[in-house]
Amino acid sequence: MNIITVKDAQEGGHKAFEIFKDELANNAQVFGLATGSTPITLYEDLVASDLDFSHKISINLDEYVGLAPDNPQSYHYFMQQHLFNKKPFAVSYLPDGLAKDADAETARYDEVIAGNPIDLQILGIGRNGHIGFNEPGSPLAGKTHKVPLTQSTIDANARFFENGEDVPRFAYSMGIGSILTAKHILLMAYGENKADAIKAMIDGPVTTHVPASALQNHNNVTVIVDEAAASKLSNK
Repeated sequence: MNIITVKDAQEGGHKAFEIFKDELANNAQVFGLATGSTPITLYEDLVASDLDFSHKISINLDEYVGLAPDNPQSYHYFMQQHLFNKKPFAVSYLPDGLAKDADAETARYDEVIAGNPIDLQILGIGRNGHIGFNEPGSPLAGKTHKVPLTQSTIDANARFFENGEDVPRFAYSMGIGSILTAKHILLMAYGENKADAIKAMIDGPVTTHVPASALQNHNNVTVIVDEAAASKLSNK
């Protein structure tokens, strides 16, 4: 793994932007995208740039089951607000949260990934080492699947909904095996609360208990961390 240490998320976004730009210059066609607070500084730099994605393809990691694309809590909506409205791609694939048949939807998404090999995959990491919605215990060779959300995730999301019954209980997620098919993986992490996960991912054994540790098996991974997230690494 190539580990880049930065002072904060803003600098991390700048570094990630340079990597994104280099991949474009090297004729990358397909970009795997993530949601959440971690990639926002990258997306801000992309929006502010003169880069053009109108002939490129994006494939998102995940989406909540049961949320329509125009729901403000959906990942469709997040991507529109933070990137696609200003920097549209030729095609942007996301799981369909309203799909009637989960098996058919996960099979469809696997076909999307197989038919559009990802050149650069953007990732964040959870405090427990999850990537996408692949929680501890997820198979390291898994493909797209419907994931039951942990109670802690459901509780954390409850503040965004007026009615507790509206909080999603499931999500669709690219599997770890799907993520590992990307040619280049770029993972970002900021803050002391990510330090244990980063240490386990880089210094620990490859294990289903730390899903991100599977990245040790990939030959082209770049990790951007601030000093706090890197604070527990043996070779800082």
